[in-house]
Amino acid sequence: MSNTSKGWKRIRSEYGPDLKLFRARFDFMQNPRNDKTERMIVLESSDSVNVLARTPDEQLLFVRQYRFGIEEYTLEVPGGIVDPGESPATAAIRELREETGYTGEDPIPLGKIGSNPVFQDSWIYHYLIRNAHPTHALQLDDGEEVEVISLPLSDVQRMLHNGDFLHPHTVSALLRFFAHQEEKKNS
Repeated sequence: MSNTSKGWKRIRSEYGPDLKLFRARFDFMQNPRNDKTERMIVLESSDSVNVLARTPDEQLLFVRQYRFGIEEYTLEVPGGIVDPGESPATAAIRELREETGYTGEDPIPLGKIGSNPVFQDSWIYHYLIRNAHPTHALQLDDGEEVEVISLPLSDVQRMLHNGDFLHPHTVSALLRFFAHQEEKKNS
């Protein structure tokens, strides 16, 4: 096992291009194992939220949307970027309303994960919103096209175990959701 107790040391940073949702930063980091300096990429970005919206009839809301990286439509929980000065909980309410037209009870935090800790500096916050019901028209950004889909909890759990969800943030959110459901049942 290597000794990394003294930690990585940033020698300097340089900014690269602004990539719309991200800003590239190159950190020159000294490896504590061998003292060699390597240029590492960090994508700076805003935090995001994912929303597990549960309807009164025991369904979860999803959005089907095209993902350019894999050139496929994916089935995901609603979510998006936390705006500057906005709390993640407020962003969860807003994103659910904008992407699905639904609103519900106050959001319950289910935890957070790193967006992609390999090279991103942001977090994804997961929230549960219960008693979600349609109240608004969709308010999509120009680059969005979504189809709102509701699925019974039993179907969602089966689909999760079958690997039907391609987006890792959705997988993480669903694992947190089902763990929360199990904790509630056992308490």
